[in-house]
Amino acid sequence: MSMIGKWTRTVRGVFPEAVLSSTRSGAALAVAAMLCVQLGLAVSVGLFDRIGPEGAAWLRLAWAGVLLAVVVRPRPSSFRRETFAACVALGVVTAGMAMLFMQAAARLPLGTASALEFLGPLTVAFARGRGRLWPVLAAAGVVLLTQPWRGDVDLAGVGFALAAAACWAGYIVLTQRVGDEVSGVRGLAVSMPVAGIVATLLSGPAAFGHLTWPLLAAGLGLAILVPVVPFSLEMLALRRLTTPAFGTLMSLEPAIALVIGLVVLHQVPDAGAVAGVALVVVAAVGAERTGAREPAGASSGG
Repeated sequence: MSMIGKWTRTVRGVFPEAVLSSTRSGAALAVAAMLCVQLGLAVSVGLFDRIGPEGAAWLRLAWAGVLLAVVVRPRPSSFRRETFAACVALGVVTAGMAMLFMQAAARLPLGTASALEFLGPLTVAFARGRGRLWPVLAAAGVVLLTQPWRGDVDLAGVGFALAAAACWAGYIVLTQRVGDEVSGVRGLAVSMPVAGIVATLLSGPAAFGHLTWPLLAAGLGLAILVPVVPFSLEMLALRRLTTPAFGTLMSLEPAIALVIGLVVLHQVPDAGAVAGVALVVVAAVGAERTGAREPAGASSGG
């Protein structure tokens, strides 16, 4: 028997097939979400000159809130008070995450901004995980992607990215809680309108004067790509994975951002960034192998 065959047999003996299937599907959902997010962000960069970074984030969040509210039509009375409060808090950190990151992406290469924002999921992985190997590898990869020793980094962009990282950490914890307590995507149908309202209060008035019908149509398409589809996929992934595993898997996002930045925005990475991609991929694979969680039953009412 080959070494690979022995390893596979050992893994199947330690982990039930249902668990392996759960981690694989959770990882696949997370990767699909990351692809949607980074592609949507790359396309959103083209809107910066027309409506500004905060305006682009506002347009996506506002449309997403309207779409989910109309399609799902959640009833606040069907939620427990604590669950509804968690949904509202999720909406606030979602708005912060999106708007702060767009400010960072306007000042930094997409891969660098994503790498800095990944410190949020990495913090969750360290704080809640038992094994340290995968987060350490992911952190090393992020350092190579970010290359903080370079002197040409925009400090304001770094600050916005770190603030977005803090929001992302809260987003992961709250998304898993809401996903466990609320069936389907009803939790998102509360959190996304809240995010849209927060974004409108902060940036809507400044963007109103720049709106055109083509711009509104572009915002609707982007809202589906980011955040409606990826946030729904992430909620499903967090029902299958632990928060440390999910946080470490998110290390793939800077790597995906690097590739999309190269293909869509023609931002060419150097050798250090490529090495960083390799490290975060290894960390993500390791997290996927060890990140299963016991299924959490969603409550019928919230």
